[in-house]
Amino acid sequence: MAQFEMSDLGLLHCYLGIEVAQGDGGITIKQVAYAKKVLEQFGMSKCNPTKFPMEPRTQLHKDGEGHPVDATEYHRIIGRLRYLLHTRPDMSFAVGVASRFMERLTVMHHKAVKQILRYLKGTIHYGLVYSKGGGTEVITRYTNSDLAGDLDDRKSTGGMLFYVNESLVTWSSQKQRTVALSSCEVEFMAATAAACQALWLRSLLTELNKEQPRPVKVFIDNKSAIAFMKNPMFHGCSKHIDTRFHFIRECVEGGQIVVEFVRMEEQRADPLTKALPVAKLAITRHLLGVRDLGQL
Repeated sequence: MAQFEMSDLGLLHCYLGIEVAQGDGGITIKQVAYAKKVLEQFGMSKCNPTKFPMEPRTQLHKDGEGHPVDATEYHRIIGRLRYLLHTRPDMSFAVGVASRFMERLTVMHHKAVKQILRYLKGTIHYGLVYSKGGGTEVITRYTNSDLAGDLDDRKSTGGMLFYVNESLVTWSSQKQRTVALSSCEVEFMAATAAACQALWLRSLLTELNKEQPRPVKVFIDNKSAIAFMKNPMFHGCSKHIDTRFHFIRECVEGGQIVVEFVRMEEQRADPLTKALPVAKLAITRHLLGVRDLGQL
């Protein structure tokens, strides 16, 4: 302020549609006003809410014989929903799957998008909570994958979550580039895809707190994949796996990443790889840090 003309506006309250509330206990972020605009824009402000963004066991695919719909409106809805993912990781999988069918859209795909909007209507006040903590910051990562979930090319969807202590800082739900032949392989590929992000967050946290870098804990629900990461032997059954996916084994051997097993019931990355029932979705949504901020 001594060098440039400026004003101190105090604590951040809103940034590009993201509403921020800072208090003694921590920080909350949400996009309630933006979500209301999205629902109004597409005529869904008075729709019936639902409890899940995608019905369990739903499998969208290229519908060559289906009735086409307006592509312009569909593209606009997807664009608006993708921006909402900054504070709604629980919608990542459903929006990601709907984004795969931008070339030829049919009524089936349009119904799936309307389902996401109905879920948004029922959870419009939800957002992320970052609790204030103390002590040493520890990075933990959860990775998970389905197996050949895409009906068109049989590729799998990988999901990853990164926590600093118990606060979710980054997440991703993305279809893998190659086809996996087993559950071990698909989990191995998902964990490797997140390894670079883990090392970058580890380096960033080290620069911020000026402490010695600590290993990143990785939780995976597949024991075969964990054994494959820890075993330096190059098994014959893994020769077909692209060499770039073996990067995580070097990280494990070097002590930069520590791999641990987590039960399927406690796998926090589940909602990023598949559509979940209402009860399971509510549990994992809470573990993600998503809360109903309208009641706080």
